[in-house]
This record gives sequence, C-alpha cells and structure tokens, in this order.
Amino acid sequence: YFLLTFKPYLVGHGLLREGKQVRQSCSVQVSLMLTRVSTGDSCCNPLSMGAIKKMIEQEIAGIYVLSLMIGKNVVEDTENGFFLDVNHQVSMVCSQLAQDPNLQGGYNAMGFSQGAQFLRAVAQRCPSPPMKKLISVGGQHQGVYGLPRCPGESSHVCDMIREALNRGAYSDLVQKHLVQAQYWHDPLNDDLYKKHSLFLADINQERSVNETYKKNLQQLETFVMVKFLQDSVVDPVDTEWFGFLKTGQAKVTETLQESDLYKQDRLGLAAMDKAGKLVFLATEGDHLQFSKEWFDANLLPYLR
Repeated sequence: YFLLTFKPYLVGHGLLREGKQVRQSCSVQVSLMLTRVSTGDSCCNPLSMGAIKKMIEQEIAGIYVLSLMIGKNVVEDTENGFFLDVNHQVSMVCSQLAQDPNLQGGYNAMGFSQGAQFLRAVAQRCPSPPMKKLISVGGQHQGVYGLPRCPGESSHVCDMIREALNRGAYSDLVQKHLVQAQYWHDPLNDDLYKKHSLFLADINQERSVNETYKKNLQQLETFVMVKFLQDSVVDPVDTEWFGFLKTGQAKVTETLQESDLYKQDRLGLAAMDKAGKLVFLATEGDHLQFSKEWFDANLLPYLR
C-alpha cells in the first residue's frame, strides 16, 4: 500500500489552495491517500490499511482520506499485488496523483512493505505534484533474496511464487508477470540481476545513472526508513535500511553507507544523509507489527 498525505498552505485559520482562501474550522488541514502496500493485502482491508486509515483520522483533525485502488475492485486490487507489472502500477499512481486537485501543492507519503519501494519510484519518476516526505515502513529498497514467510492469506499463491523465483526470477516471463520477481536481488548472480531486473535495477541506478531520478529523490525534505528487528518476512532485513548482502555471497551484509550505491552517490542518498534528510528508525517486532503508541510517537509527527 502507499499512504500519501498532503499538507496545503495555511493562512490563519483558513486553507489556501490555488490562490483562494477556504474557511476551515481548524488551523491544519491534511489530505491523505491510501493505496496498496503488501503482498496478499488490498486497499480496503479493515484489519490492515483500513485500521491505519481510521487511526490517522482520529489523530489528525479534519483530515481528508482517499483510498487508491489498483484495479476495478478489491479482488483485482489484491491480485495486482502479485501479478501486475510494478512499472505499470507506478504509472497508474502517477497519473492519479497528477489528476487529484487536492495534491497539487505537494504531499507527504508513507509506504508499507513492498509499497515503500514502489512509492520511492513515484518520487523518482513523477516530481509533479511534489512529494515532500517519504516514510518507508518495512520497505525493501535493495530488494530481497528470500521469501521466508510470505504474508497474506493466499498460501497457495505464496508457494507458487517461491517455485517461480527458484526456477528463474530473471526470465522474461517471471519478470513481467510476478511482482516479487521485480525486486528480487540475487547477490550470487549480480550481472543477471543488473541486466534483467525490470524494476529494482532501474530505480536503484544499477545499469546507468538517470540524473532525473537522482534530482527528484533529493527534492524530498525527509526520507524515513523503519526496520523491524525481528522481521521474519523480509530477507535480508537490512534492506529496510537500504542495506543488503555483499555481492558474490549470501551471508555477510553491508549497510547503505558501506555500499557502492552510497559511495558513488548514484541516487543522491549520500548527499541527503549529509544534509540530515535520512532518518533510520528501528522497532522490536515482526514485519509491520507495531503498537499505536509507537506509531503515534514515531511516525505521526511526520504526517502533521
């Protein structure tokens, strides 16, 4: 899912939008958009994104919430989390953002699980309307090399995904039709990954440096990354802080700051780090498991 928030300009107790002042009953008005976050979930699950949506609405007075569905219905939205080309999903989101008048002044964004790296692609590819802050909750920014416990209720689909990834994650058929393959990062086959990864290798500048991607990402005011210290879903868990396995083996990891991506500053992350724009948060617990108290104390301040 993506969780997008927008904070317009304020004039006293009014809301300034497109040069017109609209009277509001409170001094802060925030718009919020939700879209798919993780494998096996949907935009409208009352036990996951629905609960997050309700919690934020209760904490931020006057908030406007838009839940973005990738598909025509909940079933299609869930299936697209497994099978719809990520690049196409990102294009769909960018198009909807551009057409939403509530977001044109800029917005903050929160992505959960695989939605975090998809949302980063939105920041890099679609600078208008501008993303102000990006909050990644359990995102896999350097991809994954393993699927130890596939989330969601579709266990048979998870078994099929594992089999497909083991057989050939970088084949054209699997890359084009399996979402998880598009952020599969095999450190033992680095050349294969860089050549055939349709999504992750592109947004991480593995083949060449797209200066527009770098420029757009650096426009963020803040990039927050949350790691779950007992994560049993994401492998390796270091990817949640933009780290990963060292190339050529599958045991030793390296931090973002130790990686070539950072040292060569292909994405501008080193510059952002030096400017204090990168925030690394950690919490005890398994994948996406956090208390309301922790969320309120650590993440809500970035949405206000």
